[in-house]
Amino acid sequence: MSAELSIPQTQYAESDGLSIAWQAFGNGKQDLVIVPGIVSHLDADWDDPDHAQMRRRLAQSFRVIVFDKRGQGLSDRFDGAPNLEERMDDVRAVMQAAESSRAILFAVSQGGAMAA
Repeated sequence: MSAELSIPQTQYAESDGLSIAWQAFGNGKQDLVIVPGIVSHLDADWDDPDHAQMRRRLAQSFRVIVFDKRGQGLSDRFDGAPNLEERMDDVRAVMQAAESSRAILFAVSQGGAMAA
Protein backbone atom coordinates (compact mmCIF):
# COMPACT_ATOMS: atom_id res chain seq x y z
CA MET A 1 0.00 0.00 0.00
CA SER A 2 1.38 3.39 -0.85
CA ALA A 3 1.92 6.15 1.68
CA GLU A 4 -0.55 8.36 -0.17
CA LEU A 5 -3.55 6.20 0.81
CA SER A 6 -3.53 3.70 3.63
CA ILE A 7 -6.19 1.02 3.98
CA PRO A 8 -9.27 2.77 5.36
CA GLN A 9 -11.06 1.66 8.50
CA THR A 10 -13.93 -0.75 7.89
CA GLN A 11 -17.25 0.45 9.25
CA TYR A 12 -20.67 -1.18 9.35
CA ALA A 13 -24.13 -0.06 8.24
CA GLU A 14 -27.32 -1.79 9.36
CA SER A 15 -29.62 -3.06 6.62
CA ASP A 16 -32.56 -5.36 7.30
CA GLY A 17 -30.95 -6.52 10.56
CA LEU A 18 -27.61 -7.31 8.90
CA SER A 19 -24.27 -5.53 9.22
CA ILE A 20 -22.94 -4.40 5.84
CA ALA A 21 -19.18 -3.69 5.81
CA TRP A 22 -18.07 -0.50 4.06
CA GLN A 23 -15.11 1.85 3.70
CA ALA A 24 -14.78 5.44 2.51
CA PHE A 25 -11.61 7.17 1.34
CA GLY A 26 -10.47 10.04 -0.83
CA ASN A 27 -11.18 13.75 -0.62
CA GLY A 28 -13.11 14.49 -3.79
CA LYS A 29 -16.19 16.69 -3.66
CA GLN A 30 -18.28 14.07 -5.50
CA ASP A 31 -19.05 10.69 -3.92
CA LEU A 32 -18.53 7.54 -5.98
CA VAL A 33 -20.05 4.26 -4.76
CA ILE A 34 -18.47 1.12 -6.15
CA VAL A 35 -21.20 -1.51 -6.50
CA PRO A 36 -19.40 -4.87 -6.44
CA GLY A 37 -19.82 -7.75 -8.82
CA ILE A 38 -20.52 -11.37 -8.02
CA VAL A 39 -17.87 -11.55 -5.27
CA SER A 40 -16.73 -8.87 -2.85
CA HIS A 41 -14.23 -8.72 0.01
CA LEU A 42 -12.92 -5.34 1.18
CA ASP A 43 -9.65 -6.65 2.63
CA ALA A 44 -8.84 -8.96 -0.29
CA ASP A 45 -9.41 -6.11 -2.76
CA TRP A 46 -6.73 -4.02 -1.02
CA ASP A 47 -4.35 -7.01 -1.24
CA ASP A 48 -4.77 -7.12 -5.03
CA PRO A 49 -2.37 -4.58 -6.60
CA ASP A 50 -4.71 -3.80 -9.52
CA HIS A 51 -7.72 -3.15 -7.28
CA ALA A 52 -5.63 -1.06 -4.88
CA GLN A 53 -4.17 1.02 -7.71
CA MET A 54 -7.62 1.64 -9.20
CA ARG A 55 -8.95 2.74 -5.80
CA ARG A 56 -6.00 5.08 -5.23
CA ARG A 57 -6.58 6.69 -8.62
CA LEU A 58 -10.31 7.10 -8.04
CA ALA A 59 -9.59 8.61 -4.61
CA GLN A 60 -7.68 11.43 -6.31
CA SER A 61 -10.92 12.73 -7.82
CA PHE A 62 -13.72 11.32 -5.63
CA ARG A 63 -14.67 10.33 -2.14
CA VAL A 64 -14.93 6.61 -2.84
CA ILE A 65 -17.35 4.39 -0.93
CA VAL A 66 -16.94 0.61 -1.24
CA PHE A 67 -18.85 -2.16 0.50
CA ASP A 68 -19.16 -5.92 0.76
CA LYS A 69 -22.48 -7.29 -0.35
CA ARG A 70 -24.60 -9.06 2.26
CA GLY A 71 -23.35 -12.57 2.79
CA GLN A 72 -19.87 -11.82 1.46
CA GLY A 73 -16.53 -10.52 2.65
CA LEU A 74 -16.80 -8.76 6.00
CA SER A 75 -20.61 -8.35 5.86
CA ASP A 76 -22.99 -10.58 7.83
CA ARG A 77 -23.95 -13.98 6.50
CA PHE A 78 -27.60 -14.92 5.98
CA ASP A 79 -29.72 -17.75 4.58
CA GLY A 80 -31.04 -17.57 1.04
CA ALA A 81 -30.34 -15.23 -1.84
CA PRO A 82 -31.16 -11.53 -1.66
CA ASN A 83 -33.36 -9.96 -4.29
CA LEU A 84 -32.55 -6.76 -6.17
CA GLU A 85 -34.54 -4.58 -3.74
CA GLU A 86 -32.68 -5.98 -0.72
CA ARG A 87 -29.34 -5.37 -2.43
CA MET A 88 -30.35 -1.77 -3.19
CA ASP A 89 -31.46 -1.36 0.44
CA ASP A 90 -27.87 -2.25 1.33
CA VAL A 91 -26.50 0.42 -1.03
CA ARG A 92 -28.83 3.01 0.51
CA ALA A 93 -27.86 1.94 4.05
CA VAL A 94 -24.16 2.30 3.24
CA MET A 95 -24.71 5.70 1.62
CA GLN A 96 -26.67 6.88 4.66
CA ALA A 97 -24.00 5.62 7.06
CA ALA A 98 -21.34 7.40 4.95
CA GLU A 99 -23.48 10.57 4.99
CA SER A 100 -23.72 10.54 1.21
CA SER A 101 -26.94 12.02 -0.15
CA ARG A 102 -25.91 11.80 -3.80
CA ALA A 103 -23.31 9.67 -5.57
CA ILE A 104 -22.14 8.31 -8.86
CA LEU A 105 -22.62 4.53 -8.99
CA PHE A 106 -19.68 2.65 -10.48
CA ALA A 107 -20.85 -0.92 -11.03
CA VAL A 108 -18.77 -4.00 -11.64
CA SER A 109 -20.18 -7.13 -13.32
CA GLN A 110 -23.31 -8.29 -11.47
CA GLY A 111 -23.52 -4.89 -9.78
CA GLY A 112 -24.55 -3.43 -13.14
CA ALA A 113 -28.16 -4.54 -12.75
CA MET A 114 -28.30 -2.94 -9.31
CA ALA A 115 -26.81 0.33 -10.49
CA ALA A 116 -29.07 0.54 -13.52
